[in-house]
Amino acid sequence: MSTAIWSKSRNHVDEGTNAPGPGGTSVTQKSLCSVSETDSGHVTTADDLCRINVCGELYITTFKCLNKYPQTLLGSSERDKYFCPDLNCYYFNRNRACFESIILFYQTGNEYPPLNADLDLWEEEKEFFRITTHNEFAISVEDSEIESCSVFCSGSGSLRSKKKAVHDFLKNPRSSKIATVWHSIDIVFICTSIAFLIMETDPNLKKHFTDRHDDYYNIIYGVNAFVISFFTIDLVLRFLTWPTFFSFWKNIFNILDILSILPFYVGLIADLTGDPPPIETTTDPLTGAPVHEADKRYVVLRVCRIFRIIRIFKFVRHSQDLILIVRVVIHAKKELGLLVILLGIFTITFGSIMYYVEHEVNAQFESIMQGCWWSIVTITTVGYGEVVPATPGGKFVGSVVLTIGIVFLALPMTIIVSKFSSVYEKEKGGDD
Repeated sequence: MSTAIWSKSRNHVDEGTNAPGPGGTSVTQKSLCSVSETDSGHVTTADDLCRINVCGELYITTFKCLNKYPQTLLGSSERDKYFCPDLNCYYFNRNRACFESIILFYQTGNEYPPLNADLDLWEEEKEFFRITTHNEFAISVEDSEIESCSVFCSGSGSLRSKKKAVHDFLKNPRSSKIATVWHSIDIVFICTSIAFLIMETDPNLKKHFTDRHDDYYNIIYGVNAFVISFFTIDLVLRFLTWPTFFSFWKNIFNILDILSILPFYVGLIADLTGDPPPIETTTDPLTGAPVHEADKRYVVLRVCRIFRIIRIFKFVRHSQDLILIVRVVIHAKKELGLLVILLGIFTITFGSIMYYVEHEVNAQFESIMQGCWWSIVTITTVGYGEVVPATPGGKFVGSVVLTIGIVFLALPMTIIVSKFSSVYEKEKGGDD
């Protein structure tokens, strides 16, 4: 495996050095040769170098490095379509943050996704450059099978372009006017679905959603079925046009989409296979709501109904700012994990202390569990007030816990804000 280095010669310069570009503008040049090529004793000439300009940033590597993967765009003759004679290099209007990982694939044969790039964007860039991690396609430039492999890989170009067009249509609302309409309908249907979920729990409206003899039941059920059908079509199209099968299941938004429509189909199957619910009803011991006796057979259905609230997270897919917040949370998982561990330690410690200080004279602290409830409410500075210390010792412990709670919340927030600023700047830099 060859390792990337930054080298200097008369044909290429260090990272960060600017060279004149068209119209007097400057472009950043990066040398992307590999150790195995520079240390092999072979003298690299200007004819051996491949100059690639990605949105004003110039990358320099060797044709030998690219030609090892003839099934890819840069390793095949199709790259000639992107050659710009005026710039004397290949020009691509693609994402620069992802391209460094693209070129790293040619050097190592392995996939190294960019740390701060959107996973969907990374998959889109891999699809454009036809990058695959199946190393059995990697061959040397002396191999006579280069031409046959290139012809084989280019045979599915029409299907690939259609899949990419549909994928862009579903992902980018600005790709076309129809895509804008599709995404707008998606947002309206999400709001409709959430509104139905909320209204269904209202005692005055619940009969319209549950009583099949009600005048509005069929109308509401039909609208809900149409909304779920739209969500299903959108999900199926995303699955069919996703770059790879396994990456589809790695995307958290796809999992949330599946869980959000699952309750409808589970309920539909239960209605088709089960007996009609009887008129007699009982009272749910937890909620006090009337429950049909036949509904007790469908415990799974009642559990799945909880997943309907997940539909609200479909809004995240339509907002880059919300996606950025999700990325910040992912990047700060170590800091957040430490926050949870410290919260658990303080909760159990002060909950136990408060129990032993208060339980003999204060019936509110009847167990350590009750003390832990008071502790976590106090540390987070919520303070419901239904459980309070009564003894001087308990009030002293409460004062200590309040002070620790302020510090406990202040310190991690500075780390999280710093993480947010760092990731935000990197994301913005990658999009420029």
